[in-house]
Amino acid sequence: MKVWDLHCDTLSELRKAEHAGRPKSFAQNDLHIDLEKLQKGDYLLQCFAAFVNLGDKTPGADPLVTALEEIDQFKRIMAAYPEKIAPVYTAADIRRNAAAGKISGMLTIEEGAGGVLVPQTEKGLTGKGFEFLAEMERMHMIVDVSHLSDKGFWDIVEHGTRPFAASHSNCRALAPHTRNLTDEMIRALSERGGIAGLNYYAPFLDTDPTHPENCRSTVELIAKHAAHYKQVGGAQMIALGSDFDGIDGPHQLENAAFLPLLADALRKEGFTEDEVEGIYYRNAMRFFEENL
Repeated sequence: MKVWDLHCDTLSELRKAEHAGRPKSFAQNDLHIDLEKLQKGDYLLQCFAAFVNLGDKTPGADPLVTALEEIDQFKRIMAAYPEKIAPVYTAADIRRNAAAGKISGMLTIEEGAGGVLVPQTEKGLTGKGFEFLAEMERMHMIVDVSHLSDKGFWDIVEHGTRPFAASHSNCRALAPHTRNLTDEMIRALSERGGIAGLNYYAPFLDTDPTHPENCRSTVELIAKHAAHYKQVGGAQMIALGSDFDGIDGPHQLENAAFLPLLADALRKEGFTEDEVEGIYYRNAMRFFEENL
């Protein structure tokens, strides 16, 4: 089954390896994602995040330079394997690449505002943030709220007008982590025609305080978060947002090649075949074709 993943941090890891003098090949490496793993996993599209590292306190560190270097990584990957993976700049590129037998790569940006894991998370968008929101909507750039504070999320709901995404967030009702969405957020995202990507990181799946040492990332737990999304916001809003190469710890989905395992878990959780295909790629396909 085809796979569409809304978020990974592979560009960041490739940049770090290059800066350390140990560059990794995108064709095959020890990361969660490389070209071989994407092919084995039957990927239709992978979103690659360029991370604007606002928290880097290293002397001389520049978040803009970091992001630009990761964007350069993306461009080099697309240029190196043109017969196997191609960039997406418009919605039409997605189907064009698929018809040519190519995986699609979509460049995204991560961070850039007050986030959920920084102090004073009750802060929302600044004046400049509202300007960015208006300009992004004018340009049909998809706003992503996965790293926003709760106040920032509701600022998007109140001041935005277009559908938006939570590219790699789970359900706070099942795992009370600040990176996850409350039921009220899920309903608001769904009502706006938005989409949410299931995150495979164990602390976002299971934060039961009685067994923190056993936090785990299994396809069964991912499927339970999917079922909660369906109950609260509807199956049409669910997608995949692995967070591959941005997460540590053991995962049943060890890398991009293991995605078929999740489909079986979703079926056991009660999802129909049509809904499973929606989660894997069709919901994201519809969302981006309608909103890019």
